[in-house]
Amino acid sequence: MATAHVLVFPAPAQGHLNCFLHFATALLRAGLHVTFLHTHHNLRRLGAAAATAAAISPRLRFLSVPDGLPDDDPRRVDGLPELMEGLRTTGSAAYRALLASLVVRAAAYGRASSPTAYCRSPSTSPRSSACRRSHSGRSASSRSPDAAGTTASTSACVPGMESFLRRRDLPIQCRHLAATTTHGDPLLTSVVAATAHSRNARALLNTAISLEHPALTHLARHMRDVFAIGPLHAMSPAPAAATSLWRHDDGCMAWLDSQPNQSVVYVSLGSLTVISHEQFTELLSGLLAAGYPFLWLNKPLNTDMAGNNHDYALLRQALLDVAGAGACVVPWAPQRDVLRHRAVGCFLTHSGWNSTAEGVAEGVPMVCWPFFADQQINSRLVGAVWGNRVDMKDACERGVVERSVKEAMESGEIRRSARRLAEQVKRDTGDGGSSALEFERLVGFIRELSKVDDEPLVEKCSLLPV
Repeated sequence: MATAHVLVFPAPAQGHLNCFLHFATALLRAGLHVTFLHTHHNLRRLGAAAATAAAISPRLRFLSVPDGLPDDDPRRVDGLPELMEGLRTTGSAAYRALLASLVVRAAAYGRASSPTAYCRSPSTSPRSSACRRSHSGRSASSRSPDAAGTTASTSACVPGMESFLRRRDLPIQCRHLAATTTHGDPLLTSVVAATAHSRNARALLNTAISLEHPALTHLARHMRDVFAIGPLHAMSPAPAAATSLWRHDDGCMAWLDSQPNQSVVYVSLGSLTVISHEQFTELLSGLLAAGYPFLWLNKPLNTDMAGNNHDYALLRQALLDVAGAGACVVPWAPQRDVLRHRAVGCFLTHSGWNSTAEGVAEGVPMVCWPFFADQQINSRLVGAVWGNRVDMKDACERGVVERSVKEAMESGEIRRSARRLAEQVKRDTGDGGSSALEFERLVGFIRELSKVDDEPLVEKCSLLPV
């Protein structure tokens, strides 16, 4: 029997790449062939790291397609609509041509050259997917709040999350909408359409049944199948260098080695977030007032006053001048290594799903400052349901930052909840755990597809990474 071959095509963003490379690593360990599809831009950025990763296994190869944007485009979060349009037009045409070439190659060299299944990123997460399904009119209340303040307590009426999710916890574009309209928002319109289209696929979710059972139960009613196979980084970690579009500054690890146990606040707002000068000032002031040493991952594009490398260098030096020896500031860091370091006491995060899952797996208390997409929902989920973090949603005032950091660092209850959650994830991803068994079921399904005689055969799956 020929070995099954999976084509993996993540959205060209750091969070999606992280998740999909862990997924590809798991497939390789199961004995499958994997073709990992990047955009030309990202594959060039990875450079030697991609080549090193590909050398790990003869069953892994990296290919690329164009994303439709100029080489010098910064590819920032405010340019997502243009990136999505480029992928829909230029990228999709190149993708179809590549897939056809793989099929032709299979006819000449054998079936392992042709994908049995392909896994791609949809434009949504498990939590956001449930919200967008409700938004399309199936379950959500059609009432709009009478005033902005009512969103803090008004139920979002999202199936599987009725008991804890408020309108305030929805993605910003959804908070004040009636249930049956997108009000012409182009990004929201495209996401709703992609979510509806994903119903025809099988959903591979980077989460565990124990973490989100009610939402998973609801989604399973609307999908062809659902595989809860995460957190993937805890089950099959890919080499750190291969997952990052930025070079790690490993000097921060030596700085952490010099700090006492559980004394450091780790601050990272992800790869896409951009904060204003005012937000930067309030966050820094709050961290200083809290009185704990901090490691701040602050790459050049995280602040709107650091438009080039010179500006960033000045900003970084000014931050260090203010904070003194009690701070370490780096543009990028090996986050999984940082979170498992003995010196880290809490994680101030933007609540992207990768960061959330990594913090959960390491048992680190978190302070949430969410910005967009599923981050609002994630922060509510882990604050109100799991109890391992403080939610700083919609507020970045120095007093709020100070109080939130102190609570996360000093609360025994939050730290115990974080440890219990980490122990549960370890059971889920270990031998015989729910996620491990779900992954075995997925591999079995893919292998069954490879036995089908009709050529070519490509089965679609959607891996929801964040």
